[in-house]
Amino acid sequence: MTEAISLTGLILAGGASSRMGQNKALLTLAGQMMVERVTQALAVLTDDILIIANDAGPYRFLQRPIIPDVRHGYGPLMGLYSGLKAARGELALLVAVDMPFLAPDFLRYLISLAPGYDVVIPHARDRLHPLCAVYRRESCLPAIEQAIARGQRRLIAFHPQVRVRQAPEADLRRISPDLLPLMNVNTPDELEIARRKVRRD
Repeated sequence: MTEAISLTGLILAGGASSRMGQNKALLTLAGQMMVERVTQALAVLTDDILIIANDAGPYRFLQRPIIPDVRHGYGPLMGLYSGLKAARGELALLVAVDMPFLAPDFLRYLISLAPGYDVVIPHARDRLHPLCAVYRRESCLPAIEQAIARGQRRLIAFHPQVRVRQAPEADLRRISPDLLPLMNVNTPDELEIARRKVRRD
C-alpha cells in the first residue's frame, strides 16, 4: 500500500544542455517534446506539477507553475530545494527533463517505498539516480539548507542527515527489465538512440 499523502511532481529543466548544444527539453521524439513526455508521465500520478527553470519563456506553453532557483550557483541541489520550497505535497517526485521514457508504473513503485523514509532513490548500473527520486519535503528542506550552508553542491550531499531508502536494481528490473525510465538524453548520439527506440515501439 502507498502512503495516503499528497504528491508534487518536480521537473528539473534548468540545465545548461552544454553537451547537447541546445535546450534538451524542447527536442522532439515522435513529434513530442521531451518536456511534454515527462509532464505526461507525471500527470498520471499528480495534478500538482512544477517546472524548475530560471528561464520561464520556453515552458509557458505547458501552463504549469515555473519555479526559479532561490539562489544561483548551486546547480541541481538548488533546483531541488527551490522545488521543495514551492511544493504543496508532502512528497515530491523529482525528475529530469531529459528522461523521455519515464513510466508511471516505475514512478509509482518508487513512491510506494516512501513510508518511513525521507528519500527514495534508485540504485542501478552501479550508481544512484537522484534525478528520478522521491523526497519528503518537511525533512529534506532543512537538511538541504544545512548542506548549502556548508558550501556543498552535490545532489546527494544532504543524504547523511535524512532517512534514505535505495531501490535496488533487481527490484527496479522487475518493474522495467531494461531500466529505460532511467535513461537520460544528454548528447546528440543519445538523442538518436532514444529516437530509434521510439520508432521501434
